[in-house]
Amino acid sequence: MTAERADKDVRGLDVEAIRREFPILQRRVHDKPLVYLDNAATCQRPRQVIEAIDGYYRDYNANVHRGVHQLSVEASEAFEAARAGLARFLNAPSDREIVFTRGVTESVNLVANSFVRPTLSAGDEILITHMEHHANLVPWQMLCEHTGATLKVIPMDGNGELLLDQVSELINERTKLVGVVHVSNALGTVNPVADICQIAKDRGVPVLVDGAQATPHLNVDVQALNCDFYCVSGHKMYGPTGIGALWARAAHLEAMPPWQGGGEMIEHVTLDKTTFNEIPHKFEAGTPHIAGAIGLKAAIDFLDDWGIEAIAEHEQRLLAYTTERLSAFEGLRIIGQARAKGPVVSFVMEGAHANDIGTIVDHFGVALRTGHHCAMPAMQFFDVPATARVSFAAYNTLEEVEAFVAALERAQGMLKQ
Repeated sequence: MTAERADKDVRGLDVEAIRREFPILQRRVHDKPLVYLDNAATCQRPRQVIEAIDGYYRDYNANVHRGVHQLSVEASEAFEAARAGLARFLNAPSDREIVFTRGVTESVNLVANSFVRPTLSAGDEILITHMEHHANLVPWQMLCEHTGATLKVIPMDGNGELLLDQVSELINERTKLVGVVHVSNALGTVNPVADICQIAKDRGVPVLVDGAQATPHLNVDVQALNCDFYCVSGHKMYGPTGIGALWARAAHLEAMPPWQGGGEMIEHVTLDKTTFNEIPHKFEAGTPHIAGAIGLKAAIDFLDDWGIEAIAEHEQRLLAYTTERLSAFEGLRIIGQARAKGPVVSFVMEGAHANDIGTIVDHFGVALRTGHHCAMPAMQFFDVPATARVSFAAYNTLEEVEAFVAALERAQGMLKQ
């Protein structure tokens, strides 16, 4: 695919108009135009998200659910509108099934401690995959260490694809939960989550899905996936940091005990006893990240305005073009070549450590990610200490890919000397 051909293919999305909505893209780094290709770590924020947060603090800053004055009413309405917006975005049956958290990490820990731990015994099993982010690995390791349960792993092949035929063999009567990443942040693999959920459901095993890398790039329908828990991270999908959510089936939330105690999650308190609020509020102790939720709603509106399908098509063409360009480099190996991939390319280069690559291309204004990407078992599987990773968002362009490739060529030349 030539740059000219690719440029024609991506014209369905007005990328230049999108770019104008992101103030940070106007800045320069080391006197070069910023080329931001670290979107799997965190996306940049469009103007409407920034203004939504600013508007809350400027115009109606107040605590939610606790006041009858006008500011509190307005803040509460905006906060709950964010919950309803996310429920619609995920096609959840009810906004009562949306629990606001700090992100995927807290969502997984909530499920681990409130849903799984009360029934987990020595000899029970938790099943995850070999490509999990640490957020969907470490909490289960900690839980197993404290209870005597065992962590089992769905293996993958050299392309970074799960060995789906082994899922049925690994699930048994001791399996208490399956945890699977929807889209791998380190490899880009889009996992067959619906198939895994079906296999698990046939055996009566609940499934938790890490959706951090999926919601900015895919149409996510929790009912179609047939999972039990779906975890969302706001800052991966153009929203603020420190806000995310757990979607969970209402029946699970009703049965789960609160994980944290404090204000807001209570119904009635005496010195002797506390009764708890209804769902989802019994899981939202203390003053929530109100501005974060409002900003997340604006991010969802941004994705709706431009269309997730159009964004995904644009990103896939950038992915294909980048893969082609990198494949021409001598001594470069792409790590993760699944047939279904999100807009992520991780690679290693002979004679060059990933951190050195990242440092050099930064001086040409190119921001990419280097390291283990909080997925060390995946790095160990491919026998690499780290990779360099480029990851795309709606605002990235073919010109930016070319700037990255040029910077990488310079880096390779410098590191060979």
